[in-house]
Amino acid sequence: MTAATVAGAASLPMYDLPEIRWATDALWSAVAARLAAAGIAAPPALSRGPTTHELWTDPALLLSQTCGNPYVRHHRDRLRLVATLRYAAPGCDGPRYRSQLVVRADAPGDGLADFRGAVCALNSWDSLSGWVALAAALPEPRFFRGALVTGAHVDSLAAVVEGEADIAAIDCVTHALLQRHRPGALAGLRVIGRTAPAPGLPLVTRRDADDATVEALRSALRGALADPALAEARAALLIEGIEILGEADYDAIPPLPVSTPPQLSAPSRRSATAPAP
Repeated sequence: MTAATVAGAASLPMYDLPEIRWATDALWSAVAARLAAAGIAAPPALSRGPTTHELWTDPALLLSQTCGNPYVRHHRDRLRLVATLRYAAPGCDGPRYRSQLVVRADAPGDGLADFRGAVCALNSWDSLSGWVALAAALPEPRFFRGALVTGAHVDSLAAVVEGEADIAAIDCVTHALLQRHRPGALAGLRVIGRTAPAPGLPLVTRRDADDATVEALRSALRGALADPALAEARAALLIEGIEILGEADYDAIPPLPVSTPPQLSAPSRRSATAPAP
């Protein structure tokens, strides 16, 4: 089979820490080579410049990774599910994951209920792991006194460390990656609980991709994730494999909260991280 002459767009933005981009790039190179062998042109390099909205709405999208909540609320009509990665991180269960509830090590309180009236830090109101899952765990709607919207999980952690916020819900894969590759980001913090499990961040393609393209993507992913030559890259990324979830699985994502705490002014930070899930 002859590969298409125009390669589609590809991105893996959600856990793209600078420290492990070598591994993400190695994984993508292996996937792209397998796609080419199946007759599907793939770009030699991942897109990293555009915003996630631009990545996910690109009419030429071949493969990307999105957050479950934006997928369900905003992009279901333009994205098609390909697969969900399985990660080897505390809080993950197959293709499902949780958020770690993180506070300062010296903060009084042993559970979420002890932080009534606190300030929470969150990466975005649209984030499943940073806000929607946390809101679903709250005992009452007006639980927090206020919220800092930081733009990234690592910046939410910094806000808690520096006393600008008291608690944050951090995607457990992000938490595990930081613990391994950037432990200083977690210094002075402790975990007091976890949110309920939710379907993990899905790999997606454009909605009008045909069945043959989707099957080729899945086959390329399976092949790359079973390749012994990529063992080091998989270990760095904490990736174990893929599972195929359906749209009904993502319908289990909690509904949007009926109210949000007052948004407080957050200090400006320039985080060297990927878009946070």
